Amino acid sequence: MIRTATPADIPVIHAMVRELAEYEKCLDDAKATEEQLHEALFGEHPAAFAHIAETDDGEPAGFALWFLNFSTWRGVHGIYLEDLYVRPDRRGGGHGKALLTELARICVERGYGRLEWSVLNWNTPSIAFYESLGARPQDEWTVYRLADEALGKLGAATS
Repeated sequence: MIRTATPADIPVIHAMVRELAEYEKCLDDAKATEEQLHEALFGEHPAAFAHIAETDDGEPAGFALWFLNFSTWRGVHGIYLEDLYVRPDRRGGGHGKALLTELARICVERGYGRLEWSVLNWNTPSIAFYESLGARPQDEWTVYRLADEALGKLGAATS
């Protein structure tokens, strides 16, 4: 079962974010607090959205956390999937596919043009799974990121 996350889900979402960061060998970079996640998902101006995959007995098996992006070329919004995670003991049960199916349904229902996400190059099980659903890598684009000291330096610069 896939359902929209509620404020009561913040502790489990936070735990799964940390599990995902550990899986991706980046646990030290996972600094988000439960309070920050609550504000982003349920604050006065939510900027992100989340869905929970549950087992038949109602236990959280995974989650998807996403936000809207916009294509100037298409003139419509899309969904950017920030995190898709299914707990290791629940993988292979269809939870990841169900989460992606729900996001694709939202895209179709709302007239969004794309559902996009990033995957680590070494994560071959996930790459194979995504490609089995019809997703294709965008090899002609390279992701750039400003963060931490570089972001602060540029943000403090005068034009």
